[in-house]
Amino acid sequence: ASQLEPWSEYLTGEQGKAPEPFYDPLAFAVREAHRRGLELHAWFNPYRARHPSAKSPLAPTHLGRTHPELVKPYGGNLWMDPGEDSVRAFSTRVVMDVVRRYDVDGVHIDDYFYPYRERDAQGREIPFPDSASWERYVRSGGRLSRDDWRRSNVDRFVEGVYRAVKKEKPWVKFGISPFGSWRPGNPRQVTGFDAYEQLYADSRKWLVNGWLDYFTPQLYWQISRTGLSYPVLLRWWTEQNVMGRHMWPGNFTGQTLPTEAHWPASEIIGQIYVTRGIPGATGNVHFSMRSLMQDPDSLSTRLMRETYAEPALIPASPWLGRAHPARPGVTLRRDASGGTVLALEPAGRVPAAWWVVQSRYAAGWRTEILPGELRSYPLPADSTGAAPRVVSVYGVDRNGNEGPAATARP
Repeated sequence: ASQLEPWSEYLTGEQGKAPEPFYDPLAFAVREAHRRGLELHAWFNPYRARHPSAKSPLAPTHLGRTHPELVKPYGGNLWMDPGEDSVRAFSTRVVMDVVRRYDVDGVHIDDYFYPYRERDAQGREIPFPDSASWERYVRSGGRLSRDDWRRSNVDRFVEGVYRAVKKEKPWVKFGISPFGSWRPGNPRQVTGFDAYEQLYADSRKWLVNGWLDYFTPQLYWQISRTGLSYPVLLRWWTEQNVMGRHMWPGNFTGQTLPTEAHWPASEIIGQIYVTRGIPGATGNVHFSMRSLMQDPDSLSTRLMRETYAEPALIPASPWLGRAHPARPGVTLRRDASGGTVLALEPAGRVPAAWWVVQSRYAAGWRTEILPGELRSYPLPADSTGAAPRVVSVYGVDRNGNEGPAATARP
């Protein structure tokens, strides 16, 4: 629900129409993610106003209706002009509306800034229609070239959103998933598309300046592809990460689905192990969920058995704060059916966003990540019906800082 933008047609088939019976999809998603020990990051395309696949007409509250001068037809899309101050302000307000009203853990910006270039029926490149904002900039005394001016517009938006998020809720992470290579020749063997020149996205600058908390370059190429090799690019990006932000490369996991360019599951498994072998890279972001749901080439089965056999915490973000939860009070008791119940009592002034519960059974340890609001939790028995022999619990705050552990025995 928003006072700034209409309801999506993906909910009801009609843009601007609320779901019936009414519910709030984002509130639901945040609540259910947190129940499962997951963070939820809200994902935005800050400038794309309408996708060619849209079926219903623009709602009366859509920006294309309320401020049509800010929305430009480009190819099959409607696109907001990043050169307009009011466009950047509007997109920032939309992001901050979500940050203020929902308990999201992060804000994520995709790789669409200035659009990928469109061509007409004759194959000629269509220029992006920003002449009005460009000429206004020149008349005001602006001295940048048009390309540098466009890059400056994107830089100002990225830095502005980062600072606005931190001012409102310092613990909410800000991440970006730009095109996977910065410029051809960086490093030397890299070839292909130049996002700096064509999307006006100086993604290296954002990383070097620390205008984000995690960086997810879309490394959508195979390990063996010489001109765009996954490990070569990932190693280069970690070398640019002078502020020590999280480096979580994006993996094209969807390529394991049956297509002409089909990848075996072993490619994605291998990319995860490559990531773990490069210092400074601490995780992976998979695109898209469809491939994980369909289990092509036993991909999901292998992920659960091999690389993701155990729960994992989001790595800590110490630049956002280093305080941590105090040691909790922990006791174990029997319930009416003879099961073991863990009782938790927070301590100190730093609240726990998550509890990490590690239970030792005869066959080994079991780890669970639970929401910090829990005060009791029924611990599962092992395959023989036996209760855990010892339980260790510690709190983790919203910045990922771990507190000291408390232990208890039945």
